[in-house]
Amino acid sequence: MKKTRIILYTLIVLLILVFGIHGFVVFSGGKMLNNQVSQTLDGKVYTEADINSIMKDNENADCILVLGAGVYSDGTPTPMLKDRLDRGIQLYKLKLAPKILLSGDNGQVEYNEVAVMLSYALEQGIPEEDIFLDHAGFSTYESMYRAKAIFNVKKALVVTQKYHEFRALYIGKRLGLDVIGISANDTSYSGNIYREIREVLAREKDFFQCIFKPEPTYLGDTIDINGNGQITW
Repeated sequence: MKKTRIILYTLIVLLILVFGIHGFVVFSGGKMLNNQVSQTLDGKVYTEADINSIMKDNENADCILVLGAGVYSDGTPTPMLKDRLDRGIQLYKLKLAPKILLSGDNGQVEYNEVAVMLSYALEQGIPEEDIFLDHAGFSTYESMYRAKAIFNVKKALVVTQKYHEFRALYIGKRLGLDVIGISANDTSYSGNIYREIREVLAREKDFFQCIFKPEPTYLGDTIDINGNGQITW
């Protein structure tokens, strides 16, 4: 009986810890209610309805940071990544930032997210010199860390889906970036339930990463975001 009680109490404490961290990351990153913006101490999340407001309140960001997602073997982006790219390109064309930083996984020769992202951006008419590639954005944490450490980004408009935006903003703020989240079109994608569960676990992991701030898998020479992006191709 005593062992059962101990196990039960342990499980309760673990659940409180898990959901407490989850809630803290969401609240600190930004909070969305009924598609309205609710600003918190640590971040802002904007949705489709708020683009016009952002144009009026030009934040003078260094870049639009588009976080990578899956790509197909035929060299095309998945629907989720396409939505992120479309939003990033829209923001660039609205002149909300002078550069686009595309960050994704290029850890294997046969898998190159950033090459697909680059091709898509070029097809949409983005000037070559304004596109920067981060080939070692293996995770959200590494993408945010490298944006500051490698590309000298101080202020960024971060583009991803709403569910992911909270964590991206939380990490960015904890690493010393001035970040504003502008969500991509949030449609129904395959695997949404799995993705939501995975996101909860990822928030736990990144909460602790932001405490200890480990270096990413790769660092390297500084490439200033204000220069010519072609040097990163």
